[in-house]
Amino acid sequence: MTIVTTDIGLVAGALKRGELVAFATETVYGLGADATDGRAVAAIYEAKGRPSFNPLIVHVPTMEAAMRLGQFNANARKLAQAFWPGALTIVVEKTQDCPVSELVSAGLSSIAIRVPGHEGARKLLEAAGVPVAAPSANRSGQISPTRPEHVLASLEGRIWGVLDMGPCEVGVESTIVSCLDDDAELLRPGGISREQLEAALGKPVRTGSSDAHAPVAPGQLESHYAPKAGVRLNATAAREGEAMLGFGTVDGTMNLSPSGDLKEAAANLFAMLHALDATGAATIAVAPIPAEGLGAAINDRLNRAAAPR
Repeated sequence: MTIVTTDIGLVAGALKRGELVAFATETVYGLGADATDGRAVAAIYEAKGRPSFNPLIVHVPTMEAAMRLGQFNANARKLAQAFWPGALTIVVEKTQDCPVSELVSAGLSSIAIRVPGHEGARKLLEAAGVPVAAPSANRSGQISPTRPEHVLASLEGRIWGVLDMGPCEVGVESTIVSCLDDDAELLRPGGISREQLEAALGKPVRTGSSDAHAPVAPGQLESHYAPKAGVRLNATAAREGEAMLGFGTVDGTMNLSPSGDLKEAAANLFAMLHALDATGAATIAVAPIPAEGLGAAINDRLNRAAAPR
């Protein structure tokens, strides 16, 4: 049964334990999990029935907290100072010691960060003391929730609880801007206009392309992670020169989950692909993954990685 409460401390404690909780932002209710806990992040996808592992936005209470996760260049700093707290998500490179799970950024070196404008959301984030990954708190494909009862109608029994913060001030989603190089790039239009961004930066903002092979944030086409190595799926053993990524009783150089736990496998997927790619093997052989539940999302990602390039 899903708890509904107004107790921020109780919900913050649940987040720190790895539970899923819904909370309000200035736009819609988000489905939050500790972004440093791969299993908790995997549970977001499981609860939403999300079809693939797309990058998620990480919510933090302050600019200082954001800078512990990402490398803010001059453009990113100007935008953060101008629009945070608020409906702006900034994409930057992760810091070297960024504690956020690779599942949050779908295996990319970048991270999408926001300091929400909703005061209650910031109080929750402060109390939790962890960065929180949070897409909208609804099943994939359903209408975004702006009240606690909307969350319950979609996710009752699938999440630990809802922090009742009343109705959201409904608005458009956050604007997403990439600050990965010297030019700021608008990836998703939202509550902050291009004109406002350009006024804050004192220069033009280019329009980003929605590239399925090089996503950096939500709001683009489905993301894709392909290692340098080739990928061979449904392998029961490694061939000569291959690195083997096992699952369950099919073992290998690394094993996504020796016990066959799909949530553990999802949490380990990107980190293990990176690690095996770093061995220099020409091909990564991957054991069969069941297609049910989170296995569908894992297979979606692996099929993209194995697609012809």
